[in-house]
Amino acid sequence: MGLATFFQHLTNGVSLGSLYALIAIGYTMVYGILRLINFAHGDIFMMATYFAFFAIFIFHMHWFIAFIVAILLTVLLGMGIEKAAYKPLRDAPKISVLISAIGASFLLENLATVVFGGIPKPFPTPSVFNDMVILGGVRVQKLTFYIPAVTIILLIGLAYLINKTKSGMAMRAVSKDVETASLMGIDVNRTISITFGIGSALAAVGGIMWALKFPQIQPLMGVMPGLKCFIAAVIGGIGSITGAVIGGFFLGIMEIMLVAFFPTLAGYRDALAFILLIVILLFKPTGFMGEKMSEKV
Repeated sequence: MGLATFFQHLTNGVSLGSLYALIAIGYTMVYGILRLINFAHGDIFMMATYFAFFAIFIFHMHWFIAFIVAILLTVLLGMGIEKAAYKPLRDAPKISVLISAIGASFLLENLATVVFGGIPKPFPTPSVFNDMVILGGVRVQKLTFYIPAVTIILLIGLAYLINKTKSGMAMRAVSKDVETASLMGIDVNRTISITFGIGSALAAVGGIMWALKFPQIQPLMGVMPGLKCFIAAVIGGIGSITGAVIGGFFLGIMEIMLVAFFPTLAGYRDALAFILLIVILLFKPTGFMGEKMSEKV
């Protein structure tokens, strides 16, 4: 394999890892506060792509406006799911909340199948994303560079929000101790709702960029990416935002490199995520950033 070809595979791996990282952050933020795995997260990711699709084709919005509208609608959807499926079970056993999360996931998948139809739809890709860049004789789609750039910008914004704003401090306090945070005057329900909204917004951006990279959408498209991003969060250290980012990039790069170096194993690229999960759980159950988790126990 030449250096140019390796660079192309590496950029593809970083691009895919960026998407995994964005979506994994949603899992890890919710877990960090509620100790809950939001299994509907991958389906929220899917709904964002349909919101953008219909905003463009039905309401004839410019793609940029359509993407903004889709992100806002997805935030409302995520916060609505939290209010309807999770808030009433705040004091219930964890297994009840887990069942509710799985039920919300199935509801979104089947609702999308009934309302939008099960036939895959082509997602519109604006020409600005399709343009090619030639680097060292290798043609690379501009979208491959846009995705990591958008991810980095959003991560910087998220870091500022969590570390420098009152809402971020409230989120950190609730993640440490819900009862004490409540006694200190923090509106726990509002903080949890904001957390779901932020996670849903990141899932929406990830979903739209996923649809731009793989321009076909269907009601079950969020299942496998959702599982992989959950695995990425576990690999990085569930509950740690930094760990989710590291896990996402690690999984994305490993997946692309498997196909690049062992093309005969390309059909097992999805299985790689589960193999890595088993290995991590066997040898480092807390993930790469496991030290962060110990502070929250």
